[in-house]
Amino acid sequence: MQKDHLTHVPFSSLSLTDSLLESLEDAGFVYCTPIQAATLPLALKGQDIAGQAQTGTGKTAAYVLAALHHLMETPVAENATGPWAIVIAPTRELAVQIHRDAELLGRYTGLKFAAVYGGTGYDSQRRQLEAGVDVLIGTPGRLIDYYKQGVYKLNHIEIVILDEADRMFDLGFITDIRYLLRKMPSPDQRMNMLFSATLSNRVMELAYEHMNDPQVVRIESEHITAEKVRQALYHVSAHDKIPLLLGIMRQQDPKRTMIFVNTKRTADRVTGYLLGNGYDAGVLSGDIPQNKRLQLLQAFQRGELPILVATDVAARGLHISDVTHVINFDLPQDREDYVHRIGRTARIGASGDAISFACEEYVYSLPEIEDFIGQKIPVLPITEELLLEYKPPKRLERHRPPLSGGEPRGRSRNPHHRRPAHRG
Repeated sequence: MQKDHLTHVPFSSLSLTDSLLESLEDAGFVYCTPIQAATLPLALKGQDIAGQAQTGTGKTAAYVLAALHHLMETPVAENATGPWAIVIAPTRELAVQIHRDAELLGRYTGLKFAAVYGGTGYDSQRRQLEAGVDVLIGTPGRLIDYYKQGVYKLNHIEIVILDEADRMFDLGFITDIRYLLRKMPSPDQRMNMLFSATLSNRVMELAYEHMNDPQVVRIESEHITAEKVRQALYHVSAHDKIPLLLGIMRQQDPKRTMIFVNTKRTADRVTGYLLGNGYDAGVLSGDIPQNKRLQLLQAFQRGELPILVATDVAARGLHISDVTHVINFDLPQDREDYVHRIGRTARIGASGDAISFACEEYVYSLPEIEDFIGQKIPVLPITEELLLEYKPPKRLERHRPPLSGGEPRGRSRNPHHRRPAHRG
């Protein structure tokens, strides 16, 4: 991974608690990204943060480190029980990713982490909460469900983190967010952090209503899109999109590719043609059972699955390293989705390719996309060699969702409590 995305601020200069410095050293993290360098010194002093940064810039590590440092350094009453910190995320995939990052950075803290989200594991997630948790990560619906049943309480929350706040509005979760926030101690009795790709007026209204004089941190970039994404566009008829896709796959020989489409039906169709023509691919869309979706994401992240065909359910909040190519088989109908899609590549200093197909059905969104990103996407010619003859598609096997989800990934826990109780 390239290093020119980093600042000259080392984590070792930030007075983080020893267990966090040890986990950072193990993970090979030495210098902060800009959002980390700008927010961590403030958050470590207890300052509320409203942060804006592009996707893939290290936001998750910034707020996780700040939260865990606070928990490790702040004593609690001997009879008090957690959760002490809560991270609210808009999607299941993002909740899983945050949980994984928190376990990595908090591996030596002795803290217990739990992720709760819909679609799978209802009973196992409930049992994990009942066993006690220090840091709770989840999506609004499942968090409210368990809270109303009394599975956990919010009266001892010391730290609240809202991730992808703009997405919360897009998905209609703000009423649920406000419900949860009002069940916690008042804003001046807790630490609050909000992160968003854009700090719009509606996001800032939420921040000022439920936070304690937040410090606004904006990490601006010269370009809205990631600077090291090489963008290209083909004007192609809908009939020729499959042969063009296969031609590009042969020409580019990508190692790890995400192909975005606008509908679940197209996702199945594209995946079928890829499988039928010798490419190993998986499909990620809203009707895939949650367990299957997580298995696909994990296989893709490990490099065992080279191609993932996805609807916009996967366009935000996922950190998947080393994605070499993003292909917009369908141009998105929302201009911001274009940025989020191609942001799956060229993450945290790496470079990557984003190739888009503009067909007669979706080309109408191209002017808005180019206006939004402030540049024309370079157009490439379609040569005869790119339009491959292809074999018929392979029929996809659909899996019935299981009656109940599997257990979450196990790990050993430190039996000792995380921090000393008050004396006397």
